[in-house]
Amino acid sequence: MGMLNRFKDIMSSNINAILDKVEDPEKMIDQYLRNLNRDLGNVKAETASIMAEEKRSKRVLEECREEINKMENYALKALEAGNEEDAKKFLERKVDLVKKESGLQEAYNLAVSNAEKMREMHDKLVSDIKELESKRSMLKGKMAVAKTQDRINKIGSSITDANTSISAFQRMEDKVNRALDESNAMAELNKSPKDDIEDLFSKYDNKNSDVDDELERLKEKLKDRE
Repeated sequence: MGMLNRFKDIMSSNINAILDKVEDPEKMIDQYLRNLNRDLGNVKAETASIMAEEKRSKRVLEECREEINKMENYALKALEAGNEEDAKKFLERKVDLVKKESGLQEAYNLAVSNAEKMREMHDKLVSDIKELESKRSMLKGKMAVAKTQDRINKIGSSITDANTSISAFQRMEDKVNRALDESNAMAELNKSPKDDIEDLFSKYDNKNSDVDDELERLKEKLKDRE
């Protein structure tokens, strides 16, 4: 049975084990469903053929048994009629039919076994397809959530990188400010010491010449009035 050999792997298949091995379960589950539905069509056609063969084998076997009983009945009738030679002929035919019955029984047993195997594979395929279809929406939903989470993780990673850059910029700003403060401090240190005597000079040199001139003018005016 070529079809039986072809579908042996179907009986030992494990959906979850297959999905665990693929990188993209969302695509694989659709492909696996297509393959299963295609195989199911083939299995249905072959199962129907084998079940028909089972029924045919059973019918042929039953017909052979009916013939055996028929030959025995006619042999009895021949003996009752006193025709022993005719009875022998019926019994000879019965013996041939009994031999034939043995082969027909074997053929029928094989047909029954094949039909059971095909029905088992058919039911297994139907069960797998129903299971996969019920899981498809759930798995695709999980994949969508996983992809969204992955995008969030990437955004979070970008934010972390940005924060790192901002922190590095702040450290550089601190270094610049510290360098400027050090430069200003060094400039203060490099200034010449202040000489206090210069301030004393200016204290006595900075007289109000305008007031003195005005005072002298008034004195001269008083003299003129005298």
